[in-house]
Amino acid sequence: MNTREEALAFGLSFPDVYQHAPFRDQNWQLVRYKGNDKAFLWTYERDGYINLNVKVDPVKAFFWRDLYPSVIPGYHQNKEHWNTIILDGSIPDSDIRVMIEESYELISDSPAKRIYEAVQRIPYGCVATYAQVAKEAGNEKMSRAVGNALHKNPDPDHIPCYRVVNARGELAGGFAFGGAEVQAKLLAAEGIEVKDGKVDLATYQWKQ
Repeated sequence: MNTREEALAFGLSFPDVYQHAPFRDQNWQLVRYKGNDKAFLWTYERDGYINLNVKVDPVKAFFWRDLYPSVIPGYHQNKEHWNTIILDGSIPDSDIRVMIEESYELISDSPAKRIYEAVQRIPYGCVATYAQVAKEAGNEKMSRAVGNALHKNPDPDHIPCYRVVNARGELAGGFAFGGAEVQAKLLAAEGIEVKDGKVDLATYQWKQ
């Protein structure tokens, strides 16, 4: 990978991204993640080579810099969280792709995203508790964040937040899309019995 075109093409192969030229100087071409508009790949020419700025886990930053002299602290960016890759032909394409992919994963990851992905994994005909979703999303202590994220559900047709109940199996009185009655109807449509505003967790809870 030696050209800007190759780097941009690979960056644009990830889901939900777009190319952006934020400055009047067309030398700077970025690839951003649509979910938060953050850039995970910066491309520009400097000293005769195409350079790429990528987000990096601080733990891995020095690993890449020690491995390749053409990976240096991020040019014009936070040196702890960004690396610059100089496309001088000395770095295998496979490792350049790994660094770009890691940058994408760091930029696109967020607690809300992980919560929505966890909710999408709740099987049809089952429910999960807020704590269960939090654990599935990677942090069992963020049950409150689960409630906040589901209240802002951006895609209720594909993120079935009605399958989430509290630790006692109770439905959400303030269910974001119509209240407990709507939640009960959606659960009933999947064969889940709701009695007195509660679901029997022993019968219907997602067994992970």
